[in-house]
Amino acid sequence: MTSDILVVGTIAPENQAAVAGVVKGLEKAFNAKDPVALGEQYTEHASWTNATGTRLDGREAIAEFGAAAMKSFLSDSFARYDVVKMLEIAPGVIAVNVAQTPTDSTGNPVNGPRGATLYVIAEQADGWRIAAGQNMAVAQQAV
Repeated sequence: MTSDILVVGTIAPENQAAVAGVVKGLEKAFNAKDPVALGEQYTEHASWTNATGTRLDGREAIAEFGAAAMKSFLSDSFARYDVVKMLEIAPGVIAVNVAQTPTDSTGNPVNGPRGATLYVIAEQADGWRIAAGQNMAVAQQAV
């Protein structure tokens, strides 16, 4: 992992990489506007609250909402997701703070609201997945 990520607990390097990979998978799915790939980052029974306070329960509901949002109000939105902290809650369960930066379609930062997200990522039989999370919009910052 990069040295700018605060790691609290004894998280093995391979688990740090796997958890960061989930976050990057989510970023890639969002930027590709791929709701199926987005949903695959979550556990079957995940609980997710988006930046507007809407709680979605289950991978299917998260993917369905993502599909509609990506076709409408998020169609021209892109972002970079940077892990800033990992906190080991229990073996195989890691809380992850992520900073979301708005970008253009090529990944260059742009003006716009940023996101502060907390994911609880848990090890599952099929790999690491988001079990719960919440996104919060933060004030727009100039690039």
